[in-house]
Amino acid sequence: MRAILAVCMVFVGCCSNVVFLELIVSEIPSAANIITFFQFLFISIEGFIFTAKLGTKASVIPLRYYVLMVAMFFVVQVVNMQAFNFNISMPLHMIFRSGSLVANLILGIIILKKRYKWSKYVSVGLISIGIATCTVSSAGQVQDNPGHTGDAAYDYLMWLVGVSLLSFALFMSAWMGIFQEQTYSKFGKHPSEALFYNHALPLPFFLLLASDIYSHINIFNQSAPMLMPVVGITLPKMWIYLIFNTLTQYVCIRSVFVLTTECASLTVTLVVTLRKFVSLIFSIMYFKNPFTVSHWIGTLCVFVGTLLFTEVISLGGQKKTEKKQQ
Repeated sequence: MRAILAVCMVFVGCCSNVVFLELIVSEIPSAANIITFFQFLFISIEGFIFTAKLGTKASVIPLRYYVLMVAMFFVVQVVNMQAFNFNISMPLHMIFRSGSLVANLILGIIILKKRYKWSKYVSVGLISIGIATCTVSSAGQVQDNPGHTGDAAYDYLMWLVGVSLLSFALFMSAWMGIFQEQTYSKFGKHPSEALFYNHALPLPFFLLLASDIYSHINIFNQSAPMLMPVVGITLPKMWIYLIFNTLTQYVCIRSVFVLTTECASLTVTLVVTLRKFVSLIFSIMYFKNPFTVSHWIGTLCVFVGTLLFTEVISLGGQKKTEKKQQ
């Protein structure tokens, strides 16, 4: 029952989070830092009260492990959000992040010295082709993004920077996942504790972004007034979007952390993949994002490759086992 609830909350939290995120960045593409800061702040406050028991409960996993984990987590979150400042559309952002299996496989070979059966390489090939197809197709649509300047050469250069940022974050996230796997195998899984420290320890880093966050607070304050659902009070609409984005991000990421302790990694990967697909389709339909036949072909390659990698579908009736190099 706990696993079923976690799956439902992953879909509800993560899909609705993407909606509020796109509502913000479609109007203010440079809002990445303020969005990330409030997400980290809220989750840290909740964790300090309910997980750390107001600082009276010590961590099970030594803090030095969290420090490295947190440094990687912070970099991944900030870089992923900063990509919106460089003419990256929401569909391309979601598709690109779906390539995490590619990065995991490559780093698994390099760092963990793993060897995989041939179907894994086929699936990674499909995912790579899908991402490349979507990336090339999006290159011609830079002028449709809200951050474009009208200077085609400059906009294209900024788009290339955005793609580079997404690539960097993809491999950094894979490295973080490997480090977490090694840490949890040694000390056990503690999802609430990891969630708290992953968000609380990076908070001082936001001092480096204080001026940008402050300027966006003023921008948010100047947005049009809007009646907030449920509570019935009027606030600038950007603050309403940010509040709901923060709350849904908490539901999303906490549900994923719970799911990792309740289900096999195969199930977790499948749930997250399906969630991304639902978010992508909704983003295209609701926000009228440009999506060509090439995008659909690329998306199909990414998700078929992901299902093949997780062995939801298989080639040639292979055994669902993975061998490590002895």
